[in-house]
Amino acid sequence: MKWKRLINKILRLPVRLMIVLIMFCTIALIYIFVNGYEKHLFSCIIYVLSSYTLSVLVMWCIKVFPPCYRSIKKKLYEHQFSKRYFTDHKFKVHVKLYCLLIINLLYIGLNVVSGFLYHSAWFVILAFYYTLLAVMRFILVRFVNDTGIGNNRLMELKYSRLCGIILLFTNLFLSGSVLMILYRNKGYEYNGILIYIMALYTFYITTVAVIELVKYRRLGSPVMSMTKIINMATALVSVLSLETAMFSEFGGEMTEKGKRIMIALTGAGVSIIIVTMSVYSIVKNSKEIKKIMENKAYGE
Repeated sequence: MKWKRLINKILRLPVRLMIVLIMFCTIALIYIFVNGYEKHLFSCIIYVLSSYTLSVLVMWCIKVFPPCYRSIKKKLYEHQFSKRYFTDHKFKVHVKLYCLLIINLLYIGLNVVSGFLYHSAWFVILAFYYTLLAVMRFILVRFVNDTGIGNNRLMELKYSRLCGIILLFTNLFLSGSVLMILYRNKGYEYNGILIYIMALYTFYITTVAVIELVKYRRLGSPVMSMTKIINMATALVSVLSLETAMFSEFGGEMTEKGKRIMIALTGAGVSIIIVTMSVYSIVKNSKEIKKIMENKAYGE
């Protein structure tokens, strides 16, 4: 088993040496990307060293994270609030609604300020889009505060349907933002390594939105499902915004016609998904509301 020992020695470095390697590779990669040395011989050496460092880091995480995760989780479960957050889905949705509403309001302010500073209608349209999302989240927060999840099925369906109707109207502002990108060449621009961070963030929130949309749909709560539909709509717009930034940063060799076609296809896809989710939610909730009302009428 000499080869196993050799691999362990190669992939399990002292923590201090690992930190030095991570810092060196990070600085070197930033230098390469900023100065356009991607095809230089020095860059190939850094790529190999970075791959090795990443492998060492992954092995370290596999060894360290599981015990740390179990220890942290055990400590969190000792506190009443954190224990309830991780075990009570309804309470978790309640807390997330507040957090997302605050983030939404901050994002609206950022877009409004950017619109005035850069004299750009693109940011103003996005501000209106996120305002409608904030309105929906505020409606759901108010319902959860007043009634609670699972306490009044009929009201929960009505509030969920109302948010579905509002979400359907957000598509107008989304279409306006796509038109701004296509005909006025407006969109986001992320410089340097920031674009990679935003790409990673966008993929993360989109993946989480898809998983939670399926997960919370199984719980059968219209309000909980609607919160995840809103998150999905937010993530999809982030994908569209990221695409405009990617074209701005890396699309120098691509024709303007090609960019427009890609953005138009992505915009159409995002719009179709949001409209489909909205219509599905409205129709499903309306059918159940009608059924409950008919049962009440027969009961009377």
